[in-house]
Amino acid sequence: MVDDLSEDSTGDSAAATVDECTGRETQAEFDPHVVWQMVLGELALQMPSATFDTWVRDTVVIGYEDGEFIIGMPNAYARDWLENRLRHSIKRTLSSIMRRSVQMQFRVCPRPVQDKRQVETAPLYQPDASAARQPEQPAPQLQAAPPTGQLRGSKQITVMDQQDDHFSSQLNPSHTFDTFVVGNHNRLAHAAALAIVDSPGQAFNPLFIYGGVGLGKTHLLNAIGNSLRQKGYRLIYCSSEQFTNELISAIRNQNTEQFRNKYRQADVLLIDDIQFIGGKESTQEEFFHTFNHLHAAGRQVVLSSDRPPKALATLEERLRSRFEGGLQTDIAQPDFETRVAILQSKGNRMGVNIPYEVLMLVAERVDSNIRELEGALNRIYMQARLTNQAVNLQFARNLLENLVPQRVPCTPAGVIRIVAQHFNLRSEDLTGRKRTKDVANARQIAMYLLREENDLSLPAIGEQLGGRDHSTVRYGVEQVAKELERDEALRMTIMALREKVYAPAA
Repeated sequence: MVDDLSEDSTGDSAAATVDECTGRETQAEFDPHVVWQMVLGELALQMPSATFDTWVRDTVVIGYEDGEFIIGMPNAYARDWLENRLRHSIKRTLSSIMRRSVQMQFRVCPRPVQDKRQVETAPLYQPDASAARQPEQPAPQLQAAPPTGQLRGSKQITVMDQQDDHFSSQLNPSHTFDTFVVGNHNRLAHAAALAIVDSPGQAFNPLFIYGGVGLGKTHLLNAIGNSLRQKGYRLIYCSSEQFTNELISAIRNQNTEQFRNKYRQADVLLIDDIQFIGGKESTQEEFFHTFNHLHAAGRQVVLSSDRPPKALATLEERLRSRFEGGLQTDIAQPDFETRVAILQSKGNRMGVNIPYEVLMLVAERVDSNIRELEGALNRIYMQARLTNQAVNLQFARNLLENLVPQRVPCTPAGVIRIVAQHFNLRSEDLTGRKRTKDVANARQIAMYLLREENDLSLPAIGEQLGGRDHSTVRYGVEQVAKELERDEALRMTIMALREKVYAPAA
């Protein structure tokens, strides 16, 4: 059944909500399930994918009583984790969507019945395979060694026991190669991932995928994991934050040997956002030995990051050299045509008929990353359902004015602070008289951003940076611009800093 959002819908917006743990029916003046799907869509944009998939994705509305949302989750551990760490963020997001302060409680509901009206919350970067945009040219054929049925240097692969929960339990089943749209911006990364699935551990080891936020790195890691899991490989997928937290817990509980055995028994290790181990000495030490063990045994390692290894300033050199020893491939921002194709495919997958001119408008207004593109379409669809309005060009334009406001950079002082923090410096280092190489480089990058993003004059930039002469500022800006033409690591650094410069204030 297709929801035609291009025509006015009718009907009472009130909805009966059944407490799926007690079976009791309550009445609401709106559909709480639709509201909760909007909340999930917002939360998916606010937090790391691994955090969302682990703790938030499986939550459901199990009741709505006296103005209070009752949110169900599968176990007490998840309830306590959400209560202690995410309650404020969830409540703030829910209140924002409802446009009033709301109450909520978390309740354990081991096997909640999935609401049949539930709107798909899977990332927009996964259209139906039959509707996926085909690449304009074939994906590169990356040759890997022929599959042998076993990993080099290891025993014959073992078909996973369903009880081995720490192997691949966090994979998102909807993130597959069939739902991954291939375009010029990600073709090489996609081809490398397919080659690894054909013969893990025998080529492109490690595979290091880097790119900005929300461009599909997590999707691709999950696609690799889901494909290899079907073949019987034992694998672990987690974020670097989870790896660090598990290590800390193991040290505290004096069971580091169990921690090491878990990771070193895997046939495939997929780590998301590896950049966050930078500056963490104990984590880097443990990961170094884990990496060496797996690599020596011919086990496959796949890593993702927001920048290439050489741009990870606080990463130990021995890890950097190992990360650079395999294949490094980036995922860039999709072009306009690809963005429209992604939106079309998502609409087909969701079973909704959204006018083409609306899709064009969204693709034109949202050009930063797939995650924001996903969020814009999801919010338009949810708002239409919630308010029983038709989706037309004017409706979308009005909504996008609030969803995608004109991007405004932070203050000059904020830019200086962001650059300093990125390089583990203080703002005073950039505005002071220090002339060491690391401080001078960071200062020139701050000059470049203040010129390009804040549009300050050269004298004004010099004033912000401790009263420097305008000719010094001009030289710094020109040096960065020149290096950007040939230095990929610097390009990724500037891209990451720009995201922070335009991020909304907390």
